[in-house]
Amino acid sequence: MAEAHSAVAFSFSITHEGWDVNFDREVLHLVWASGIRSWKKRLARFKNNVRNGIFPAPLQSLWAMMGIVLALRYGNNSFVKCTDVILQYLPGTSFIWHLVSCFILSLVFWLILIYIIRYTFKLLLMYKGWMYESRGGKKVSLTTKLWSIGVKLLSSKSKPLLYSYQGSLPKLPLPAVKDTMKRYLNSVRPLMNDTEYESMVKLANEFENGIAVKLQRYLWLKSWWSSNYVSDWWEEYVYLRSRTPLIVNSNFYGTDAIMLHSTSIQSARAAMIIWQCLQYRRLIERQELEPIRVQGMVPLCSWQYERIFNTTRVPGAVSDKIVHYNDSRHIVVYHAGRYFKVIIYSQNRILHPCEIEVQIQSILKNTDKPYVGEEKVAALTAADRTHWANTRTKFFFKGINRQSLDAIEKAAFVVVLDEVPYEYDPENSKKLDEFGRILMTGKGYDRWFDKSFTLCIGSNGRVGFNAEHSWADAAVMSHLWEFIIFNEAAYSGADAPVMGHLWEHFLCGDLVLGYQENGHVKGVPEIEPPKPIRLQWNLEPVLEAIEKSYEVSLELLNDVDLRILVFNTYGKGFMKTARVSPDAFIQMALQLAYYRDAGKFSLTYEASMTRLFREGRTETVRPCTLQSSAWVKSMLDPNISLNERITLLREACATHQRGYQDAMCGKGIDRHLFCLYVVSKYLEVESPFLNQVLSEPWRLSTSQTPHGQTTQFDLKKFPNCISAGGGFGPVANDGYGVSYIIAGENLIFFHISSKKSSPHTDSNRFAVRITEALNDMKTLYEDWEKSTKKLSS
Repeated sequence: MAEAHSAVAFSFSITHEGWDVNFDREVLHLVWASGIRSWKKRLARFKNNVRNGIFPAPLQSLWAMMGIVLALRYGNNSFVKCTDVILQYLPGTSFIWHLVSCFILSLVFWLILIYIIRYTFKLLLMYKGWMYESRGGKKVSLTTKLWSIGVKLLSSKSKPLLYSYQGSLPKLPLPAVKDTMKRYLNSVRPLMNDTEYESMVKLANEFENGIAVKLQRYLWLKSWWSSNYVSDWWEEYVYLRSRTPLIVNSNFYGTDAIMLHSTSIQSARAAMIIWQCLQYRRLIERQELEPIRVQGMVPLCSWQYERIFNTTRVPGAVSDKIVHYNDSRHIVVYHAGRYFKVIIYSQNRILHPCEIEVQIQSILKNTDKPYVGEEKVAALTAADRTHWANTRTKFFFKGINRQSLDAIEKAAFVVVLDEVPYEYDPENSKKLDEFGRILMTGKGYDRWFDKSFTLCIGSNGRVGFNAEHSWADAAVMSHLWEFIIFNEAAYSGADAPVMGHLWEHFLCGDLVLGYQENGHVKGVPEIEPPKPIRLQWNLEPVLEAIEKSYEVSLELLNDVDLRILVFNTYGKGFMKTARVSPDAFIQMALQLAYYRDAGKFSLTYEASMTRLFREGRTETVRPCTLQSSAWVKSMLDPNISLNERITLLREACATHQRGYQDAMCGKGIDRHLFCLYVVSKYLEVESPFLNQVLSEPWRLSTSQTPHGQTTQFDLKKFPNCISAGGGFGPVANDGYGVSYIIAGENLIFFHISSKKSSPHTDSNRFAVRITEALNDMKTLYEDWEKSTKKLSS
């Protein structure tokens, strides 16, 4: 065993003949190489921190300032006096010390100038007027034009690192209670009758003029003191303190690019995806990953990228915690009920894909039986958090159970080699539904739900992932997934399923990447890769706890009703001709579909991001508005004309778009009310208004999966290289969870989830409703255009 080998790497003893020293040169070399690698990473991190600290000014500007000071020093008497003051505190007055005094003075001037530039840049990033003007065909104001010039001038002097903008991002602004109350009351008006609404207005006024004044004062202090007044509380109280199972309720999944199938060999695809993940991790560690900038100018916060890898959620009796490790030299692979520790570094480098494939093949060929309880041990991570915390404390605090648990939690990520294929057949929608269900829940015990993400590899080479939600939002995982899918198709020129031809010409230094004609990874191993190490367990005392968790996870996964709708009648292309936001267009379709399905309107959740601010995560957009409900009703009223319906639809889309923009700019409703609620609990004061607001169920929870986050990704060149998106479980027991991705000009994927136990929901029925709504909206526009042409002629 490798552990035993390490233990005897060095031994020292004293005998009657003298000292006896024994050591293993190979192991000591590994220790030395590990230390060198660690120090290189520290130096690189220090260098990057310096570059980030002075951004947007380049480091070379210091020498330019030094030259200016020297020129002024020998041509201006006032500068002679400045350097003479500094010279008094130096140990000499020679020419060298004169140069030192000039350097110190130039350093002071340089730091002052950098501070002014950074603060000016931060002030520019506080301006959000550009967002409201750059969309919807509005004329761009002179203020926005000048702002744009200023941002470009200050940010174009040097290439930014991943975290270069962090110090310049503004803080999330705290809205006034009065404004939040006004937005909230507008959002609930279509959901209440007159009596209910009057009662809610009364509660809101009492809250605004009463306890809200005190709560807002404390929240203002937090917003001033912390980098983000929402994110830490959101992470703790919404995610980490939740005791509900992670499976279905919290974790989300992502699917493969279903229009492509690069290889059907499981070990080859697994090796390539693992290698790409490690390359992405290296880009993050070196901060070489390009930060995302809206419209190529305005940066988004990159804080969440820190925890993609080497991260796990650790259960606690009251609250969980997120643990991130600075480095990890291994991954953990699960196959046929067994866990293997796989070293992915050797000879001070990342293993090549062909070498990783050798490791994966050895696992697939391994015929050892699982230890007692090993197959289902991950069910503990799926079920109740307190139960898992107590079990962990009791049975995993020492011995081989602790060692194996450490190996999993300290791994870069977990890989699952499933024994079933992930299938897609345009003629059989159930296969894609099953594809999504496998990624979401697996068998209830074959995903380590605590890890930041788990790579899932089907027996036919298709892939997906299951991600824990507390450490980051879906957009961050989408960026990683987009990087992987694009790079697998890059330089191949392929835009259709072609076996064995992807990656054919992609070079990484002298490393040729791709798949051979037989489906295996290209290349010949240069070294013998480290053999996978079987993790050992003593789980007989834990069997009862494991089975209890498995029963909970099994009940949840059996209750999931998942439907993945592939809508290919039209996509973004037609929506653009309708002159409305594609996202608003789809949200209106969902409102119409839900009203037809449930016979009423419901509180609707759409996630938007607040990453324009430091450590921003998400805010809620409420798509069910007075305008959207008026349009939906008009679609069911035969007496409403086409012109009226079009007018109402455009008003509804404009209102939705404005609400989305407000949410992105820190003018949302729900995060502010949530934080006020947290403060009230700290102060032990009750608010009937907040209690009612935060108990309202989200029966329609929606989210758009972003794409195009990397400048390398060109959908027009590779139209089939986009992922089919991903999904999540329903938030309410009697509601729907809908995730969608606008995959191109003529393609949209909808991931629709609900619970079979609810008599009010049916995912397949809702998919039909969505299809009907989208078709009706297209017909509406086409009929209106025909009538308009007739009138004009």
